[in-house]
Amino acid sequence: MNLIVDVGNTFIKLAVFNKDVLVHKVVCKNKEFPLVLSELSTQFSKITHCMVSAVGAFSETYIDLLSGKYNLVQLTNDTLVPFVNDYATPKTLGVDRIALASAGAVKFPKENVLIIDAGSCITYDFLSSENHYKGGAISPGIAMRYKAMNHFTAGLPLLEKENPSFFIGDTTNTSMHSGVLYGVISEIEGTINRYKNEYPNLTVILTGGDTDFLRDSIKISIFANSNFLLEGLHFILEHNKH
Repeated sequence: MNLIVDVGNTFIKLAVFNKDVLVHKVVCKNKEFPLVLSELSTQFSKITHCMVSAVGAFSETYIDLLSGKYNLVQLTNDTLVPFVNDYATPKTLGVDRIALASAGAVKFPKENVLIIDAGSCITYDFLSSENHYKGGAISPGIAMRYKAMNHFTAGLPLLEKENPSFFIGDTTNTSMHSGVLYGVISEIEGTINRYKNEYPNLTVILTGGDTDFLRDSIKISIFANSNFLLEGLHFILEHNKH
């Protein structure tokens, strides 16, 4: 069994895989990690290998804790991955995007794959049918758009995301909700169509924290999978066992 530790800026996700099946997932704060790890280790005593992917702070004490229990792999730009990386600046490619591309490579071999991760930022990652990662795009995420309107203006409030009832906002709040949601939807659908113009046989994956909020509003055929990044980390770990 494999343990995947995905360290974000706010939370840590821990996922247990039995072969290629995700059997358990838990989310905790950084300070809660030792206790959660102890409980999980007791519950799943057959875990032998562990992958750590960190975009947020993760102490050496936690690394030592994991390496004392398991065969540990830390994801970096030098880790072996199941695709060819054609990114012009591979050392700057985020570990989250590496994980997403790995999931695309393993789950959709010989297909053109566009992976859209709707989180703090919205990232677009394209993998060709020849298994070459080409790159993509990065734009502000939903929460960031609300925060930017509040921060950079004198009169606009800071709102929580909300799905507007109508396209035309008739108050400041509903206008902001409409601008954020339909702006994001138009961006996503427009980006998908641009890729489809060049790659007609395109598989599109939507993942990330805002997957559930967005998926019903997108009028283009997609696969929604909120665990796609965790699956990618598992595949990288398996790739590095050989």
